[in-house]
Amino acid sequence: MKPHAGEGSRATDFGSGAAPQGRRTTFAVQITEWKREPFERYFPDRHFHFLPMNLGEHEFERVWKPRILAESSAEILAWGPELPGPLDALAKARNIPVTFIEDGFLRSARPSASRTPPLSLALDSKAIYFDCRHPSQLEELLGTYDFEADAELMTRARAGIALLTESGISKYNGGRQRTAEEVYGEKTRKRVLVVGQVEDDASVRYGCLSRMTNNDLVRLAASEQPDAQILYKPHPDVLSRVRPARSDPAEVAHLCTLVTESLPLAEALRTVDHVYTITSLAGFEALIRGIEVSTAGCPFYSGWGLTDDRQPNPRRGRRLSIEALFAGAYLLYPCYFDPETGERSSFEATVATLRSQLEEPQGLARPRPAWRAWGPYGLLGWRHLLPPFVTPVIRKIGSDRDVEDFRADPIRFFRTLSDRKFRVIGRILYPFG
Repeated sequence: MKPHAGEGSRATDFGSGAAPQGRRTTFAVQITEWKREPFERYFPDRHFHFLPMNLGEHEFERVWKPRILAESSAEILAWGPELPGPLDALAKARNIPVTFIEDGFLRSARPSASRTPPLSLALDSKAIYFDCRHPSQLEELLGTYDFEADAELMTRARAGIALLTESGISKYNGGRQRTAEEVYGEKTRKRVLVVGQVEDDASVRYGCLSRMTNNDLVRLAASEQPDAQILYKPHPDVLSRVRPARSDPAEVAHLCTLVTESLPLAEALRTVDHVYTITSLAGFEALIRGIEVSTAGCPFYSGWGLTDDRQPNPRRGRRLSIEALFAGAYLLYPCYFDPETGERSSFEATVATLRSQLEEPQGLARPRPAWRAWGPYGLLGWRHLLPPFVTPVIRKIGSDRDVEDFRADPIRFFRTLSDRKFRVIGRILYPFG
């Protein structure tokens, strides 16, 4: 399905247009419940209507299509690379502006995606930035902007690269602070890092036209670098069982050293000479550190003369400096937000926020619900005694992240599940609240 281009303005201008009573009606789709409050804070000039997750075609035709058509200046905000079929057809037929949205390139102080508001968002009215099949606003920006004529921007870019490389700040942060030497061992030869991804993730499915697994990538690196030490680092969400593994690392264990210990990306890259990835942002973070990068897919940073590309992109071909690429992707394209106020922020302020949060890790802890003698947790708060018994069940059928979210807020955890039978179980355990 081809994304709907609509008549949206530049991605970074979302939320700036005037509307009757100062607010524009926005129908938001594929936005999980916990993200809705941050969105309302981030875009106060939008009046949001959040469509239900897993919305059926019948309900859409009966309830939501009339509501959308009743608005004279409605717009659609969609999480991910595509709209559901009926909504996509409606948007095209009525020329309704559509904006696609994803986490930006600096997200949070946690080691991977979690139920914490993102510090940056990528908004695009053409296609999501990792969809290589269609030109996104980021791709058009990188292909047309006169970076060298913007001396102030290039100065910011050079300072921004230095800020990230010196601070070790990445898209995701945290994790146990070990050194590369402790995890990899002594370096005695060229060191190649294969960056694993979640193989069914949209960034792989939309960013790599041919089927490619992590194991395929390991085999490619080993065949091309026969004298190097091959390190294979699976994705953190796979290691923590938040997302499933589609290929078994044991099948390529004879070709590589499997890195299963948690290691911040900046440290994981510190002693590496070459990175192989499908579409991971880790490839870009390697580039800003002067590391050679081979891409099996077509991430946003490939095709500009800086990477060894295995999937060509005929729309690209302009040669960019690393500073220009950084300026487009990190300074011009995303929207940054203050996590406390929801107001627009900047790249530099967001890095400062991440550094502050990492220096005070206790501030990252998810507060548990306060004990009260009565209320949704029961008379004398007896339902506070349930987590020790329910947690093992959640860990068995879910993931470590699910356990974290359940402990932080048991009621909201069950209310936001997509599986109805589990929501029913939650209503039995926690009928109120």
